[in-house]
Amino acid sequence: MVIKQILAFAAAMVASLVVSVQGSEFSFYNLSLIWPPSACIPTTNCKAPIPNFFTIHGLWPTLKDGTEVPPYDPIDNYCNPNPVAPADIVAKLATIRGRLETKWPNLRDDKSNDIVWETEWSVHGICSDYPHDPFTYFNSTLNLAENSKYDPLKVLGVQPSNTPYDIDKLLENVKWNVGFYPQISCSMPVEGTKQLYLREIRFCFKRSMPPSELQHCPDGMDYMCRSVPPLERKVMFPPASTTAFTTNVMPTLERNITSPPASTTTSWPNVNCGLFVFVLWGIIGLLVVYFLVRRNRVHEHVE
Repeated sequence: MVIKQILAFAAAMVASLVVSVQGSEFSFYNLSLIWPPSACIPTTNCKAPIPNFFTIHGLWPTLKDGTEVPPYDPIDNYCNPNPVAPADIVAKLATIRGRLETKWPNLRDDKSNDIVWETEWSVHGICSDYPHDPFTYFNSTLNLAENSKYDPLKVLGVQPSNTPYDIDKLLENVKWNVGFYPQISCSMPVEGTKQLYLREIRFCFKRSMPPSELQHCPDGMDYMCRSVPPLERKVMFPPASTTAFTTNVMPTLERNITSPPASTTTSWPNVNCGLFVFVLWGIIGLLVVYFLVRRNRVHEHVE
């Protein structure tokens, strides 16, 4: 019985080590940039104003087949020993905080920027090549995202528009401009439709410190992009100015009426037309009665 328990324990340890090795020996980094106007459809709690440029979602250690390295776990995925705790990273980012708030903000009202950065660190940063150096991890991500060479608004070859774009064409445009295929991530935020929206574009960088050399992404589209038939794989790339912040507010109706300027003189109260006519007829009726009564009195006096 004891021998069986020892063997079972040993098997569990070996399995744990295998998972750990698989988790730590990733192949490349996935730089994910998100298009805020798409991410904010149809949510009601995006912060205003919505950025009109791609912001950072994360820099993710990724296995050769395109699978993200699982989050750090001291039992199942002990990818790096003694990493910096998420609660301790924000203080180490003070000198680049301004850049982070611009390029790596939280788009929602329900979370602070600090929470977003701590979450990205706990899920991805700890298993990167910088488990003890969050500053370099975040700074390296910023350097890639701020490089105009990888600006999606340039390399996609199109501008935001309410006209859908063919996904394959966008992938070819990026390949032409940077030399390698990215991955495009889609969303389908409008209920009752199958219209895809361009949510993210992801660039794949060979594993190095810091990452700098591009490679082809294993798959040009994520599962949501492939959720519709090939002929329907067209994505909306909505302009920021046409994105609604909320979905529970009735739109303002446009009228071709110019409001007059406010008067500086005293004006009459706004009286309802029907009430005015009623009062006017009442006055006329009283006058008629008055004259009839007076005439009768005059006749009585004469007689």
